[in-house]
Amino acid sequence: MRKKLRVWRGSVACVSALALAQSAFAQTIKLPRRPAPTDTLRTDLNEVVVSASRVEESFLQSPVTVEKLNARAIRLSPAPSFFDAIDGLKGVQVITPSIGFKVINARGFTNTTNVRFAQLVDGVDNQAPHIGGPIGNVLGPSDLDIQSVELVPGTAAALYGLNAINGLANFQTRNPFNSEGLSVRQQTGVNHVNDPNVKTFGENGSPVKSYSETSVRYAKVLVADKLAFKVNATYLAAYDWIANDQTDINPTGNATTGLFGADNPAQDQVSRYGNESSDRKNITLGGKSYQVARTGYYERDLVDYNVRTLKADGALHYRFRPGTELTYTYRVASFDNVYQRSNRFRLQDYLLQQHALTFTSPVVQARAYFTEENTGKSYNLRSMGENLDRSYKPDTQWYNDYATAWNNASKGGLGVADAHRAARAAADAGRLQPGTDAFNQRLSQLQDINNWDVGAALRVRANLAHAEAQVNLAEALRRGGTALPARLDLLAGADHRTYIVVPDGNYFINPNPGKDPLNDNLTYSKTGGFVQAGARLLDEKLRLTATLRVDKNDYFSVRFNPRFTAVLSPTQRQNFRLSYQSGYRFPSLFEGFSNVNSGQVKRIGGLRVMSDGVFENSYLRSSIDRFNAAVTAGINGTPAQTRAQAIAANQNLLVKNPYTYLKPEYIRSLEAGYKAALGPGGRLLVDVDFYYNSYRDFIAQVEAYVPQTTNGVALNSGTDLTTIATALNTTSIPAGGTTTGQARYRLWTNSQSQVYNYGGSAGLRYNVASGYLLGANATYTRLDRTENGDGLEDGFNTPQWMYNLSLANENAYRNFGFGLNFRHQVSYYSQTFLVNGSVPAFSSLDAQLSYYVPAAQVRLKLGASNALNNYYVTYLGGPSVGGLYYLTVSYGL
Repeated sequence: MRKKLRVWRGSVACVSALALAQSAFAQTIKLPRRPAPTDTLRTDLNEVVVSASRVEESFLQSPVTVEKLNARAIRLSPAPSFFDAIDGLKGVQVITPSIGFKVINARGFTNTTNVRFAQLVDGVDNQAPHIGGPIGNVLGPSDLDIQSVELVPGTAAALYGLNAINGLANFQTRNPFNSEGLSVRQQTGVNHVNDPNVKTFGENGSPVKSYSETSVRYAKVLVADKLAFKVNATYLAAYDWIANDQTDINPTGNATTGLFGADNPAQDQVSRYGNESSDRKNITLGGKSYQVARTGYYERDLVDYNVRTLKADGALHYRFRPGTELTYTYRVASFDNVYQRSNRFRLQDYLLQQHALTFTSPVVQARAYFTEENTGKSYNLRSMGENLDRSYKPDTQWYNDYATAWNNASKGGLGVADAHRAARAAADAGRLQPGTDAFNQRLSQLQDINNWDVGAALRVRANLAHAEAQVNLAEALRRGGTALPARLDLLAGADHRTYIVVPDGNYFINPNPGKDPLNDNLTYSKTGGFVQAGARLLDEKLRLTATLRVDKNDYFSVRFNPRFTAVLSPTQRQNFRLSYQSGYRFPSLFEGFSNVNSGQVKRIGGLRVMSDGVFENSYLRSSIDRFNAAVTAGINGTPAQTRAQAIAANQNLLVKNPYTYLKPEYIRSLEAGYKAALGPGGRLLVDVDFYYNSYRDFIAQVEAYVPQTTNGVALNSGTDLTTIATALNTTSIPAGGTTTGQARYRLWTNSQSQVYNYGGSAGLRYNVASGYLLGANATYTRLDRTENGDGLEDGFNTPQWMYNLSLANENAYRNFGFGLNFRHQVSYYSQTFLVNGSVPAFSSLDAQLSYYVPAAQVRLKLGASNALNNYYVTYLGGPSVGGLYYLTVSYGL
């Protein structure tokens, strides 16, 4: 109860502070005129977008699907932030690895690091370089500085070349020339209300946790129409959503001995780390072969769920003349979080910095930016769980103690399952216990060891340098005196990007080290460009555009991407669109160059420079698992076989690795759509789109093992199969044998499948004359078919149906407003390297009640995200997301 009182007292104190602030700064800020409903409608219909064609164009006449959140939509949204409000857009799926780390997806084939979707801030990519994608909005704008969001839910690679084959979002910020003065925003709330995962921890007092985000913005014009600046700062403190999925993903590990469920000594719970496949071993007890796993630790034992984000940015704008501006921007973010790829990571003291220089004019646009990434004291949860166990007792000793205790318990009359429980208790004697000083000390030690064989640290420093420019050739020619018809458009652009990684000896190494050990960085570059020509025909009722992009990436030959679009506008308010385009996605840093041992499995990049020789001499782990299961069944069968007999009888189950070195992913996309403003005054906005995509060469991972001798020499393909099979039998421990074991790899490669998917979405938005805004949208996404399917294609990981219903009014009664949004998505099959299975369907209701005080420029918003507090997961292995209840007080916004 005391915690709740502190939260609400803080909110009251914040309101008082804002009231004092407004009296001090009211003279420096112009009171905004609250637009009438008709003004708002006119503004919505006349909006422009730039992301679809890289030039300003009508929102209604965009040649591809574009979703937009303007300032009014953000104010009306019941979501806690503009970034959360993206979840309500048509055609968009948002998944939640952490409270401060959300991933935007569109049109299928997503994961928790969606490297197929680009995220820009004023045209600047805000990805973390080594991850290859953005970490939510940690390096993005605050809610005080956001002007609008444009989202393209479909490939944008032909224009941007940023691996944006599934979509692109561009966050546009407020220009200080147009929004001068002080703004303050305080959001205070609670989450984890009735959270069964928090209650499970046995915490003292109320399990409800506090949530707080404080933002400040100040902008000032220093020289009228010439020089202006702005600064922003945001601090967030919260208790993260908890991942506590105890589903066993190895339920049949001891099926041949009849041990299932709690009796299975090889359980591998999703949210428990240190009992994965590389932490299991087949041991012979009482004449039977049993699969036994180390005990491991729950995620909640390894993670401090208290998270915080401190981010700031500053920008200096110089205006040469109206429409021509030079801007320098600096962004910095330090934060804690939880992140998931193949494993889950605790991101701690993570630091991102970015410098950007942007020039805009009617003819030329150019920008250059440099992003720096330092992973701080982050660590791998799987490696932490494994090495906490191994650091107190090595595997060999633990399994010997287990076998001895099992034999003693069995001789003492215990049944098989009880003997296994007794054996685990005996082998775990002295094990480090969560919450003790010894446990915390060891966790801190392993957190600082940058070797996942014995530690868990993630110590990466990576940089991204990018430069680009585009020229509106048509505008340049007209200004130069050429009589170019106004109906013709011509645009050209070029860009270059280089990733620079400081090798840490664990996650990244330089495969071609130079002569200077003090400056032996790994670099990876790409250069590209595009030309785009367009014409408006038939009294400007038909607009045709053709684009050709060319890219050259290190390690790959030149790739070409065309795009063709057509927009037919019978009237100004009715528009039909059709487009065809292709796109390439080049391997990211971790896909191409990773070189890390993780749980006795080495994950290596798929470029030949990293994995030369491994593909040719390895065998698929899936076939090795089937082979070893058959060997175990033979040993445990009736009549029982010797291990040698079982190996000989089943060795033909082994399959050579058919995959090879990486090449870029490729997509072809056909899209059609219709957008119209119908009815009197165009109050009904209708937007419908359909698409059909084909993918090939999906970049994915395959596990394959190279058989080797006891001294670590790889057995090549010329070795006889029996010798190879003996080495690949993980249960084989020959006394003095010459061939045992294997080098285990997780390789980045390309799927051999050709995959097709299609879908569409429909949205309706109706502006009622009295200011009410009604909205509804539905999205359908389907995996059509897979040709030559090898099962290696990336997981589709997308619900077939999603829909949103909304109702809002900014001034329903005497400056009181409200917003409601109901979202539902159906169950879908989730396929990741951590866990596969069905994600349950869920529904979520967001609601807000607002009050605006014009004289004080203060807006109060009392709201709730997932107001009904129905806990759900957005993907398997992720956290359970419950209700977040908040009060937001904004001044000057």
